Amino acid sequence: MNRRVAEIAIGAIPILMLLGLWEYLTVTKIAPPTLLPSPGAVFTRFVQLLGDSNFLGHAAVTLYRLFCGFGLAVIVGIGLGIAGVGSPLVGSLLRPVIRVLAPVPKIALYPAFMLTLGFDHASKIALVFADAMFPILLATYQGALAVDTKLVWSARAMGVSRTKALFTVVLTAALPSILTGCRIGLIISCIVVFLSEMISSTDGLGHLLVRAARNFQTVDMFVPIIAISVLGLLLNAAFNALRARLLVGFPEES
Repeated sequence: MNRRVAEIAIGAIPILMLLGLWEYLTVTKIAPPTLLPSPGAVFTRFVQLLGDSNFLGHAAVTLYRLFCGFGLAVIVGIGLGIAGVGSPLVGSLLRPVIRVLAPVPKIALYPAFMLTLGFDHASKIALVFADAMFPILLATYQGALAVDTKLVWSARAMGVSRTKALFTVVLTAALPSILTGCRIGLIISCIVVFLSEMISSTDGLGHLLVRAARNFQTVDMFVPIIAISVLGLLLNAAFNALRARLLVGFPEES
């Protein structure tokens, strides 16, 4: 418990330093208040908007797109990663695709997504999916490859089919690696959904930032950034709690 508190305290230091620098720039007028509002003004406005149904509606839209894209990425990434290890054919098809597409910045594909899927939810969900899927796929594939084959042989000797052994024995043994990939994918999803809404959207937190910037409402411009940061922290904390629960008994958690 004390170790956990110490980790949180150490992790808070950079954030407090950043807030201190921000406050210093506004108090000393190095940055004009019209361009950089004080942290107090931004956080006060953020708290006010938490009771605004319109703001909460925009946040809900962002979360909807994030969860849809991330959920699809988890299903497809884990499925393909396990299948790539279990089937030489699938593995041989996957490897060149990963080598070619994984390094590509998926935001470059967003115009194509908009043209084919439209400007509403689908194109943004597709972008989140494309960006989050590859770290999950790679983590699953590498984690499954590292599983001791004796575990699979033991399951097969007990009459378990090859497919069932893959999606039970291998999947369970590779769970620490898979969850690490999912955590990375979740963080990427938070970033990408916000960017997609900034580029083209009529709703969502990213849209609120762009709208405030166009109207030169600098306080309101910073609020969506605080909101997506808070959402990211909460989602990360929830995922870590789920991860700790799923990995009870694993050596990584001992």
